[in-house]
Amino acid sequence: MVDNGSTDGTEAYFRRFAPPYPLRYERNAANVGLISALNQGARLAGGEVVCFLHNDTEMREPAWIERLVAALGDGRGVGLAGLYGARRVRRDGRYVGRTIVHCIEGGPRMAAPVVDVAAVDGVCLCLRRSLLDEIGGFDEGYGFFHGYDRDLSFAVRERGLACVVVDARFVHRGGGTRTGERAPVAAAEDLEQRRQAMARFARKWRHRLPSDVRGLPERILNYIDLRGAKAGV
Repeated sequence: MVDNGSTDGTEAYFRRFAPPYPLRYERNAANVGLISALNQGARLAGGEVVCFLHNDTEMREPAWIERLVAALGDGRGVGLAGLYGARRVRRDGRYVGRTIVHCIEGGPRMAAPVVDVAAVDGVCLCLRRSLLDEIGGFDEGYGFFHGYDRDLSFAVRERGLACVVVDARFVHRGGGTRTGERAPVAAAEDLEQRRQAMARFARKWRHRLPSDVRGLPERILNYIDLRGAKAGV
């Protein structure tokens, strides 16, 4: 449990909480940002596999974690598994929208139970602890929030391992923090942080960008489908 500078009595609760299972609690005096807190959480956890799931994500299938771990296999082929990602990433680090793969409830089913992607989104990131340690954890140079998921994906692929999206249906109830009375200010700050993170990512991984995990036949078929859709065929 990482307490990122909460002010709602969380610290007092966990100081007196006596669960029947091992619990490690660590508190930050201030909010140090998501990326740093994720690294703290990874250090506190003791499992062979670590899974980072956004707190506004609701899983719809009981076997979701088993599917993610199964996708990792023995660790020699797949390094990172998640629930949302893109098969092609542009030179500036942006996802190509038509290549996005996900298993959000209510959307179309994935083409296969497991699909290779160029980058996995931070809504869910599952990998072996040994690999995360080898990479050096999440790159905290990105700052408060953005960029860490793309960076981790490319660090995994740099080691010759694949990134995949697994078909395990979920609901993502994000965006609520941007709808309050400070939303315009928060949105502007968030946008600037996103721009800085994307620029940093593009510089750091320029030797791998643009990136596309689709094979040539699939790229051609996707291009034909796109042209047909634009022509109204």
